[in-house]
Amino acid sequence: MGERLAVVSGGGTGIGAAVALGLAKDGCDVLVVGRRADVLLATAQRLDAECGRAGAVRAVSADLTDPEQLDRVVEAVAGRPVDVVVNNAGGYLGGDPSTLAGTAAHWRANLDANVLTAVLLTEALLPALRRPGGRVILVSSIAAQRGGGGAYSAAKAALHGWAYDLAGQLGPEQITVNVVSPGYVAETEFFGDRMTPEGHAKRVAATLVGRAGVPDDIAAAVRYLASPAAGYVTGQVLGVNGGSVLGR
Repeated sequence: MGERLAVVSGGGTGIGAAVALGLAKDGCDVLVVGRRADVLLATAQRLDAECGRAGAVRAVSADLTDPEQLDRVVEAVAGRPVDVVVNNAGGYLGGDPSTLAGTAAHWRANLDANVLTAVLLTEALLPALRRPGGRVILVSSIAAQRGGGGAYSAAKAALHGWAYDLAGQLGPEQITVNVVSPGYVAETEFFGDRMTPEGHAKRVAATLVGRAGVPDDIAAAVRYLASPAAGYVTGQVLGVNGGSVLGR
């Protein structure tokens, strides 16, 4: 059993799976949380093998927009202190904004997927967060800083304001709260079949380093913020975007 416990939402694929593997390699036991039980189980088994520590990664299937399903995560924690919560669940959800009803459904879906999931998971685990030393990390998006994603941009930007409030609330207990804001990351399910070679090339050209990000780039930032070395870093938004948006 690892000395620390981490919970990673959206942990079945892409950035979430890379984060889970990185934290497991750092010695954490990891719970990967998501809606697709089969994907999560396969990922947990693969990450176990890759980190070389049997049972290091476990899967918990739950829809984090449903308050009643959060009990599954709390039960899986089994009374252990939670050292790290990584809120990575979310994504861009399309819709039909041609009517007011369609617009409302589109916005609610994006707010639920990107904001409510983070709020409910964090609130459910708040009593279990290690004091002192707990870490809450929110995965945002470059779209929160430069726009371009409509309801998705607004939802990710909402995480920033909430993180500032939560950092102020939990700081006296020596719990840090930070945001990682990725730029364009290839090798994920985010774009589905929407990405074209032209779109990829345009996004790479917008960086200063001339390449797309990969999930391990984001995982490295999360691993730092989750580590004891980041105990004096809180209330921050860390852009990991190859220079597509400069810090400010």
